[in-house]
Amino acid sequence: MGCLIVESTQSQTRTEETITENGSKDKKKNRRSRRSKRNSSLSASSSVSQIHIGESCPAEGDSSLNRMSSDEHHQLPQASNAAGFKSMPTMDVNEQTADEILQNLPALTPNINGELLSNSCHDPAVKEEPTGPVLLARPNICQIQQKHYPAHWSAEAVAEALERGDAFKALFRVNAHNRLEAYCKIDGVQTDVLISGLVDQNRAVEGDTVAIVIDPPSLWTKMKGFNENANHSALIDDRACRPEAVEFARGSSKGKSKLDPVDDYDCSRNYSVSAEKRSYYDNESLVGEIAHLEPTEVSENCYINGYHPSTSHSSRVDYSVSVSDDGNAVEKLSAVVSSFSSKRPTGRVVAVIESSLRRDTVVGFLSVKQSIYSRESNKKESRKNKHRLTALNRGYIMLTPNDPKFTKMTVPVKDLPECIKKRLDSGDATVEMDLVAARIVNWGEESYIPEAHVIHMFGRGSDVEAQIAAILFENSIDPSEFSSEALSCLPHIPWKVPVEELQKRRDLRNLCVFTIDPATATDLDDALSVEGLSDGVFRVGVHIADASYFVLPDTALDIDAQMRSTSVYLLRSKLPMLPSLLSENLCSLNPGADRLAFSIFWDIDPAGEVLDRWIGRTIIKSCCKLSHEHAQEIIDGAFDIHNSISIGNHWPQLHGQFEWLDVIGSVKSLHEISKVLKENRFTRGALSLESPKVDFIFDEDGVPYDSVFSEQQESNFLVEEFMLLANRTAAEVITRAYPTSALLRRHPEPNVRKLKEFEMFCNKHGLHLDISSCDHLHHSLEHIKRELEYDSVLFDILMSYAARPMQLAAYFCSGDFNYANGGWGHYALAIPLYTHFTSPIRRYPDIIVHRTLAATIEAEEMYWKQRMLQKPKGEDAVIRCFTSICVDKDTMESPEAQAALSAAAAKHGVPGTEILTDLAGHCNERKLASRRVKDALHKLCMWNLLEKKEILFSEARVLGLGPKFMSIYILKLAVSSSY
Repeated sequence: MGCLIVESTQSQTRTEETITENGSKDKKKNRRSRRSKRNSSLSASSSVSQIHIGESCPAEGDSSLNRMSSDEHHQLPQASNAAGFKSMPTMDVNEQTADEILQNLPALTPNINGELLSNSCHDPAVKEEPTGPVLLARPNICQIQQKHYPAHWSAEAVAEALERGDAFKALFRVNAHNRLEAYCKIDGVQTDVLISGLVDQNRAVEGDTVAIVIDPPSLWTKMKGFNENANHSALIDDRACRPEAVEFARGSSKGKSKLDPVDDYDCSRNYSVSAEKRSYYDNESLVGEIAHLEPTEVSENCYINGYHPSTSHSSRVDYSVSVSDDGNAVEKLSAVVSSFSSKRPTGRVVAVIESSLRRDTVVGFLSVKQSIYSRESNKKESRKNKHRLTALNRGYIMLTPNDPKFTKMTVPVKDLPECIKKRLDSGDATVEMDLVAARIVNWGEESYIPEAHVIHMFGRGSDVEAQIAAILFENSIDPSEFSSEALSCLPHIPWKVPVEELQKRRDLRNLCVFTIDPATATDLDDALSVEGLSDGVFRVGVHIADASYFVLPDTALDIDAQMRSTSVYLLRSKLPMLPSLLSENLCSLNPGADRLAFSIFWDIDPAGEVLDRWIGRTIIKSCCKLSHEHAQEIIDGAFDIHNSISIGNHWPQLHGQFEWLDVIGSVKSLHEISKVLKENRFTRGALSLESPKVDFIFDEDGVPYDSVFSEQQESNFLVEEFMLLANRTAAEVITRAYPTSALLRRHPEPNVRKLKEFEMFCNKHGLHLDISSCDHLHHSLEHIKRELEYDSVLFDILMSYAARPMQLAAYFCSGDFNYANGGWGHYALAIPLYTHFTSPIRRYPDIIVHRTLAATIEAEEMYWKQRMLQKPKGEDAVIRCFTSICVDKDTMESPEAQAALSAAAAKHGVPGTEILTDLAGHCNERKLASRRVKDALHKLCMWNLLEKKEILFSEARVLGLGPKFMSIYILKLAVSSSY
């Protein structure tokens, strides 16, 4: 469908009222009457829902700036509400609310007014979701264009506001089901901030890093599940007794005079706080002096800081949350959010700090049919009007992005690729069927929607290859081959372990080492070994491919790997992070080949406690490559070593002097140890959320024809336990050696609101869930699993719901000031320190951790040699003074140790705090992009499967019923959907 922007002329004095569905005609008349009286002195006026333009300058199109959501949080406040806000009744002392005290909190810049008034020309107010293509741009016959969005703050103003605590840095995420809602994640604050409506979103797009200003608590929205009519004081728990909550509670509005907390088109923030009169919270109570609010002077052009004021909102003043510059802004904001547990904080975007990569990777379809149809009529008009000729030459068409988180965009015809222009000139309407790539090039204050340029065509949207290419482009995944500069860094073939490495490393080629991986895996990162010691103690070894030996810092290969950051797995192939010569050959721990490795050995007693450990660089030779199915058969005792036919056809080849009895004994010993480690881990508070996963079965042409459930077996858990232990050990060692430059991985606590919603969901089904801690949550889910032993479908549904409150784990630098006061822990694993060490072939952070470990080991050797020269005769020097379980703090902090660590860090290219912080952010973004690709390809496979199958038979469970929809869970696909 298409939408034509039509020119129209409207009277300056005409007014309309926004009518709610349940509003009566009498109320409508009364509102009109009151609005008319208030605006009788004006020469122009406008309603919230429509902008009225003077006769001297026509306006085009629908004047709605935004579509209203049916949700009550998106209903516009009536003008009477705004007036009521000006003259609030006196509050009870015991029910003081937030606005009184929040007058202390400055707003550094006014917001745009949703009721735009001007005697000059306005741009058309395009609907948020146009129904079709925009045909042609109209000529600019007015000297001044209306600005529809607030100006972004300058970089200096943002830096100053962030330092004072007037603004907060956050990641901007858009609700895919309602683009008028966006959520900003502030690190350290448990609840995301709602940014509602286009104006408050202020041209930010999905993935931007933005600066936001928080609204006062009186304007925050109600959380789902809370009684709207409940007394406000009853909704605040005991935490409200803290000073922060008490002071904020003094100004919270109540009763009918309370302003609607979410106003999609609220552009009334046209008052600013004089800079010299601002005051902020002190450290203890977040209390400041009352700030004097003064209206900004109105210029001759009737602009307030670049925007037109509206007298209907003249009574409304902006109070924003801020904290003192000598306190921790995030901690205090978090305390306030916790105190108002029934509310979600709201705010507005004031600047884009860092533009998202998604701005350059828009994928969608062009709307051209209406444009082709109208070309002839426009050409005829252009002969009569020179202005029209100019407009024709500046034609625009509409781009509709595939991602619902993005608004529609205008595309200048003159900037289209020549191949598209030719097709348009020939009247080829099939251009609409092709997927195109575009980037956002401009979104000024005067434009309702952004301008984009088309840069590439993928092909028909119905083609799988075109869709895969579009998915990769959309997520900035480069499918191209490695550069010649990167390939020149690779060693020559044939390659063998250099003599100097044989001398420096521990030789483990006579140790029974083997890999356990998926049957189709070609990049073998990790191998295992086990030896029995006395008294039931086992020495377990984890051996990780030493990719850092081949990928040297700051080389072309290193830069390429860093940019890719991770391997991306497609339907039946992959885009490797490292060239195949490394990922599938020289780095991969292939059986029968000498390979360089990083090894960690633990001496583990029968109770699963680690008695001692050793970390170092080694040389290994794997004796065989086991699949998870092979290992599971050994665990189950189904492997018959006397059946030579079975071994020859089904089992992998053995290399070296080892026999199957050695491998079988090792696998069984590792399995028993892993069970003890797993039990200990959950006893200490770890959480496991195993949800069903669907794998697709492909035919010879690569087309999915069926799906099966992928189940985790005990062999999977066997490997997982030792990889977790290795990652944890590496995190402890590098953090102790380099406390400000260790690359770690954190997992924040779950979203409290969503966790409570999940608890309510369980209660509705008669199931008890304890969410007080990670430990209690895990044991509750285990108990529910036993209760639902005969209803596995419901349990699968519950587990899919349980994952929703969980937040994403992320890399971070230990020296990042944002985490100076903690927050390093991993919630699901219930451990204080964690990192990634075990997959350097496919994850760049692991390479950084390897370099840091290598520096630690070398510094340990340097320090030991120095101590050997200086120690008194007869005194034993501690060899493993940096990597052992127990390390003397004074030794680590000694000048000699610090000098050795600094020298080793420089040699091995360990990044400093600032560089590592940026690198962690890049790796987080790339990992998230890889995840999005995986999810998108999974959906693509699912749709291809459904398209091929005329009828899909599957058990399903009804999750919810509404007046016009039904939500169901489809067991065969392990997805929920609404119809």
